[in-house]
Amino acid sequence: MERSSGHKIRLGIFVILGTIIFVSAIYLIGQRQEMFRKTYLIEAYFQNINGLQKGNNVRYSGIDIGTINDIVMVNDTSIRVIMRIDEKIISHLKTNAIATIGSDGLVGNMILNIVPGKGDARMIQDGDTIETFSKIGADDILSTLGASSENAAILTSDLLKITDAMINGEGTLALFLNDTTMSKDIKKSVNNLKNASYSATRSLNELNNIISNFTTNQNSVLGVLLNDSISGQKLKSVAVNLEKSSTEIDTMLSRINKVVSDIETGEGAINYLVHDTTLVYSLRQTIENVNEGTAKFNENMDALKNNFLLRGYFKKQERQLKKEERKANKDKE
Repeated sequence: MERSSGHKIRLGIFVILGTIIFVSAIYLIGQRQEMFRKTYLIEAYFQNINGLQKGNNVRYSGIDIGTINDIVMVNDTSIRVIMRIDEKIISHLKTNAIATIGSDGLVGNMILNIVPGKGDARMIQDGDTIETFSKIGADDILSTLGASSENAAILTSDLLKITDAMINGEGTLALFLNDTTMSKDIKKSVNNLKNASYSATRSLNELNNIISNFTTNQNSVLGVLLNDSISGQKLKSVAVNLEKSSTEIDTMLSRINKVVSDIETGEGAINYLVHDTTLVYSLRQTIENVNEGTAKFNENMDALKNNFLLRGYFKKQERQLKKEERKANKDKE
């Protein structure tokens, strides 16, 4: 009996130890710790690891290349993730690679993805640190959706208030919607604006036609002025001549002013004729004598006409004059 009990105890201990060893082996193999292979340790720093844990897989371009070896909280804004990478794949990793955290499927475990970088860089070595890129997590998406839903609720409430006010006829917009008279006035104003726009368009078209006629019609004065370079040169010459004439007129006026000034200052014969009262009196007396002599000459001529010796001659002259007048009147008729 004693031998049978000891045998059972040894058998139980063996079974327990075997079970522990088996479970440990399954765990190590399941987590792919690569106990019998050479590995490299590389690091990456994140602000949020989104539930990443030790033992989670590390993938490079969709291929499992290692596992998460350790996660260390550096400070309140930085978390260091240490990855154990297989030696076979390390030759393909470069220092410009980027690490991101994702999920294995929709509801799978979290994994760390390494994406190749752009450009040339040296091969990664043991203990190096690579850059990271933090994606938006589900919590962030849910919080954003929550804030958006709250804003939508507030907006809906405000829209309901505005709609109620419009239905009750409150506010300017409600007045526009409910007042038929105002709507007619607005419609009339819009029609007036449309007519004004049409009139403005028509006027612009007519102006364009006028300008086009000026440009193409070489017979009009403005068309000649716009298109004929010879006429332009003539106008320029006329302007130059006008400018010269203006200069000459100014010169002539200056001379006239000088003459008038000489007259006023007592220089020259004209001033003598204007200001000498004795000469003026003599000229007046001479004119009176001439007038008197003319009157006497006219009297003498009348006397000669009445003289019997010369009367026939003067009558002949009168008849000749009358004859010429009648002939002139016939020619006019």
